[in-house]
Amino acid sequence: MIRIYLLSVTGVNRNGISSALTNILSRHCARVLDIGQSVIHDSLSLGILIGLEENSEIDTDIETIEADCRKEFEHLSLDVRSQSISVDDYQKWVGQQGQKKHVLTLLAREISAEVLAEVTSMLASQGLDIYQITRLTGRIALEHLDKGAQACIEILVRGGVDDETEFQQRLMELAAHLDVDLAYQRDDHHRRDRRLVVFDMDSTLIKQEVIDELAIEAGVGEEVSQVTSQAMRGEIDFDESLRKRVSLLAGLPESALQTVLDRLELNEGAERLMQRLNQLGMKTAILSGGFSYFGEELKKRLNMDYLYANNLEIIDGKLTGQVLGEIVNGECKARLLGEIAASEDLLLDQVIAVGDGANDLPMLGKAGLGIAFHAKPLVRETASHSLSRLGLDAILYLMGYSDGDHPKN
Repeated sequence: MIRIYLLSVTGVNRNGISSALTNILSRHCARVLDIGQSVIHDSLSLGILIGLEENSEIDTDIETIEADCRKEFEHLSLDVRSQSISVDDYQKWVGQQGQKKHVLTLLAREISAEVLAEVTSMLASQGLDIYQITRLTGRIALEHLDKGAQACIEILVRGGVDDETEFQQRLMELAAHLDVDLAYQRDDHHRRDRRLVVFDMDSTLIKQEVIDELAIEAGVGEEVSQVTSQAMRGEIDFDESLRKRVSLLAGLPESALQTVLDRLELNEGAERLMQRLNQLGMKTAILSGGFSYFGEELKKRLNMDYLYANNLEIIDGKLTGQVLGEIVNGECKARLLGEIAASEDLLLDQVIAVGDGANDLPMLGKAGLGIAFHAKPLVRETASHSLSRLGLDAILYLMGYSDGDHPKN
C-alpha cells in the first residue's frame, strides 16, 4: 500500500534548497512520482509528489518528513506544506497523459494583466486546462519598458476544442481586439524538429517592395504601385501583374538596380533570426516573386542556402521590360518548397514558410508551420498563424525557443 503526498516548499529562493529537500526524502526512502520548480524574481515554488510505502523497512510518515524539512529550512523562513492525494485522484492525473496537448504563444510589445485575463478566460471557456505558463522573452529593464521591447508568454494546455477552425477564428478576433499575436499549435515533436525555413523576400525579409522602388527610379511609381497592391491583395493574377509592371520598367538603366539595392532595409529581427537558424544548423531559402539581382545579395548577406526568384532581362545595360524563364508565382513557390524539402530528406511538417502576400498562401499552406508576417488582411485571415506586432525573430518563440536559448546581442 502506498500513500501519496504533494510536498510544497515556497519562499525566498536560496542555493541548495532542492538538494537539501531531496536528501531528506532520500533518508525516508520516499518515491519521487513528479517534481516541478519555478522561480519568479526571487520567489521559489518547489513541489514534489512523493509516495511512501506503508510496509517499508523504514517506518516513516509525512509528519516526520515535514518536521525534518522545517528544521532544515527554519533559518530560511521557507513555508513547507503537504497535501494528501488519494489513489483515485493520482490515477486520474496519470490518465491525463493521453490528452491532446497544444501550445498558445502570446506575443506583444507588452503583455498586461488585462490581456492575460481575456486570453486565459477564452481558454477556460473552451474547456482547455492550462498546466504550464512560461515566459520566453528575457527580463526587461524598467528603462526599456516603453522602448520597443517585446514580450512572449507560452501557455501549455491539455484537451481539445470541438471546432479548431472556429477556435482559430476567435483567437484571431481576440488578437486584433487586444493588439497582440496569438498562435495556437499542436505541441508535438515536430515543433522543435523544424529543419527548413523558407521566406518570401519583398515586405517579408526586407521592408520594401523592390519593383515599387524600381518604378520610382523609372518615373512610373504610381502606376506600378497600384498594380502591386492589387496583386498582393489577390485581386489580379500574379503572372499577369508581374509582366505588366516589369513592362513599365523598359529602358531603365542597369545602374538603377544598384541604387535601389543600396537603400533596401531588412525587416526587424531578420539578422538575429538568421544568425540563430544558422547556429541551429537549419536550412534557409528565399522563394520570391521579386528579382534574383536583389535576392543574391540578400542570400549572401544573411548566409542563406537557397534562392529562387525572377530574372530581369537586361540588354545593352538597360532593362527590356521582360522577365526571363518561369515566373516564380504562388504555385511555383509551393512546388519549390516541396522540392527543397525532398532534396534535404525532410518531411513537410519540418518546414516553416513565411510570407506576406496572396502569392505566398500556397507555400504557407503546404509547410508544417505557415506564418503570415505583417501580412495583408486576406493572407492574415487565411494563414494558420500570423505575426503582426513583433519582428521576424519572434518566429523563434513559435518554435519554442526562449531568449535564454538565443540571447540577444
